[in-house]
Amino acid sequence: MPIEWLWIPITVFAAFAQTLRNATQRKLVGELGTLGATLVRFVYGAPFAALWLALVCAFTGAGLPGATRAFFAWVTLGAASQIVATAALLRAMQARSFALGVAYSKTEILLVALFGLVFLGDALSALTMLAVLLGTLGVLLLAPADPERPLRALLTGWSTEAARWGLASGACFALAAVAFRGATLQTSGAAPLLAAASTLLVAQLLQTLMLGGYLLAREPKVVRAVLTLWRPSLFAGLMGAAASAGWFTAFALETAAHVRTLGLVELVFSYALSLKLFRERFTRRELIGMGLLVAGLVLVTLRA
Repeated sequence: MPIEWLWIPITVFAAFAQTLRNATQRKLVGELGTLGATLVRFVYGAPFAALWLALVCAFTGAGLPGATRAFFAWVTLGAASQIVATAALLRAMQARSFALGVAYSKTEILLVALFGLVFLGDALSALTMLAVLLGTLGVLLLAPADPERPLRALLTGWSTEAARWGLASGACFALAAVAFRGATLQTSGAAPLLAAASTLLVAQLLQTLMLGGYLLAREPKVVRAVLTLWRPSLFAGLMGAAASAGWFTAFALETAAHVRTLGLVELVFSYALSLKLFRERFTRRELIGMGLLVAGLVLVTLRA
């Protein structure tokens, strides 16, 4: 396979690993809360990230890449943005019209394309923008604020508190994706695999310190519970590290807009799992949404 196409299977792998991580984390939310379950992916993911970096160095025979101030700036921005995005999404879900806030958070894909252009100069072709628009519209139809009038709810509800938190969440998730790509591009000419592995480890350590420190100061019982429940948390950490390794490697190879758009294949995996396990049937709206989503995925891969 040509190297310029490698980001496609790597992104699909990352989306699949993320699906497994999310399913595992959901089981931990009841005992740890959302922030505690989020901390699990960093605390238990960091050792796997370190192991992955060691394996990459051993396999390639390369040493650790030189890290510039710009690298640390980008990776710190990405780590902090991802945590803030999670907190904003939580606030959106706590608001009165939480479904609207979650729907607005799906604007992440559009904002990834915009931020990538503004901050990194990643070019956007007409085909890319069409793929992003179709993918975003498909997601909004699959997870609407109002199943009966999904688009009207978005147009009329943009000024609500839930919508503002949702937009903030989508913007921060988008900024995190672009920042992590920016970090991989600042590793002194290292190969994409090594650049991604290095960025991943630094990001996981920073996020462990940031979120772990916050919870230790505000809710120490949660941190103790995270450390106590190490057995069920290990798989979540492994899948979280695997997913992040895939995302970061894809970011090192391709623009964030293409990677995050193709990453929407995660929804296809989730719906396929629901159909298999629960024998659920698609509604007409869901069929249209899935059709638009798949069309966006096909377009973004055709661009490669």
